Amino acid sequence: MSKTITKIAVLTSGGDAPGMNAAIRSVVRTCAFHNIECVGIYRGYQGMIEGDFKEMGPRSVNNIINKGGTILKSARSKEFQTQEGREKAYQHLKNANIKALIVIGGDGSFTGAEIFSKEYDFPVMGIPGTIDNDIFGTSHTLGYDTALNTVIECIDKIRDTASSHNRLFLVEVMGRDAGHIALNAGIGAGAEEILIPEENLGLERLLESLQKSKASGKSSSIVVVAEGDNTGKNVFELKEYIEKHLPEYDTRVSVLGHMQRGGSPSCFDRVLASRLGVKAVESLLEGKSNFMAGIDKDEIVLVPLQQAIKGHYPINTELLRVSDIMST
Repeated sequence: MSKTITKIAVLTSGGDAPGMNAAIRSVVRTCAFHNIECVGIYRGYQGMIEGDFKEMGPRSVNNIINKGGTILKSARSKEFQTQEGREKAYQHLKNANIKALIVIGGDGSFTGAEIFSKEYDFPVMGIPGTIDNDIFGTSHTLGYDTALNTVIECIDKIRDTASSHNRLFLVEVMGRDAGHIALNAGIGAGAEEILIPEENLGLERLLESLQKSKASGKSSSIVVVAEGDNTGKNVFELKEYIEKHLPEYDTRVSVLGHMQRGGSPSCFDRVLASRLGVKAVESLLEGKSNFMAGIDKDEIVLVPLQQAIKGHYPINTELLRVSDIMST
């Protein structure tokens, strides 16, 4: 391990995700293991611009592995998008003798990290933290597994009501640009139909599917809708369309919203966060920079930040086929 890096800072940026605290804990304790100082930056890039730093040691991250959200807080920073803002941030890092930065967040956070690294030749490393699982180069992002379990639990409870009242429920889940949550949770919860941004089912085919379900003897149905799906303008317009053309359905809408972000992280997310934190710190100590620590086939890998930002994971077509078969 190289000893040229003597102090590492860590921040969380963008939307919070279960497992971020576990990743912070891993970064701090890996630094301690290698006798490296660690600094927490509060409120993401905005805190970096304002010099909102706090020294962190092994005991400062006690009892956070099980907590959702982020103890370092998160904030979006328009100022960091300017060269002047990034200059302020760099001066604060320099004055604090910080030699490298670990960013826990999504593609927007990684974009900021890459630009900052290039401008100031500053070592950075990314850890993917977003429930949408839309970062290229890693099969799982922190928070995705927990969000899936949260959605499954919610839909299971909604189905109890749907069955009791012979209702059709449209359940909107997060996923503005990616349908990973909707597709996997929909299969896991036994949804009759799944609507995702990657596949435009079309209004007519949706009606045909619902009619088929009714004809097959189903008295209630669940349709999982990713927020970015473009079958209708929004889930409420979709409800109106179904009610107009299939008045026999008693249709309801449930928008799960931000409850999907919160909650205690799953065991998978805690273990993944721990592994990614170790990899991020030790990669910096080996002289590497501008990479994201990810997971592929249960192996921790390094992916160039630019590739992680610009790459795109196609939706799993096998899961689409499984969904069609299971809705029979």
